[in-house]
Amino acid sequence: MKHHHTAILQAANLTFHYPEQELFSNWSAEIPAGITLVRGGDGRGKSSLLRLLAGDLSAQAGELQINDVRLHEQPDAYRQQVFWVDPRSEAFDQMTAHEYFASLHGAYPGFDDALLPALTEGLSLTPHLDKQLFKLSTGSKRKVWLAAAFAAGAALNLLDDPFAGLDKASINFVVKMLNQVAGNLGQAWVIALYEAPEGVPLVAVVELGD
Repeated sequence: MKHHHTAILQAANLTFHYPEQELFSNWSAEIPAGITLVRGGDGRGKSSLLRLLAGDLSAQAGELQINDVRLHEQPDAYRQQVFWVDPRSEAFDQMTAHEYFASLHGAYPGFDDALLPALTEGLSLTPHLDKQLFKLSTGSKRKVWLAAAFAAGAALNLLDDPFAGLDKASINFVVKMLNQVAGNLGQAWVIALYEAPEGVPLVAVVELGD
């Protein structure tokens, strides 16, 4: 008997168009626990899809639901179950990494501080924790978002190109962490990449293409 992963996120008939580009029309999917890859070339809508699932972009039509919470009925409760940061975000630039992590307790009831030392160590972030984020390199800023994702305990975790800007040791660490969280039946991880990452167990692949 095939082990069936419960759907954490249900998307029904999502429609989203930019004025100059039709991206999604009546797109439906069930995102199960484990790791789902969203794969596609440039301009195919990988980042836009993650932002839609996060409730960060508003679809023109359709419904999103995490467990029993529907985005349009309980937007705040929905977003509390999603970890998402646009990797290029400058919203937290004035904070130190320490302050940023502390700020997440309100947003994520399951945020686990006890995980942070091992995460920051594994990502070589420890020396940078007291620096304001605007002083960090692009790669180091991305590591802050990754450490936060692994500590947040959210039901749905959206990672846009999680290996971009990372050194080899940090890539290996992220792969190791993804292998650890892949078995968690209460969490879905959606990673947007051009191709399947090596050594990461996937439960599903969403192809964005023609």
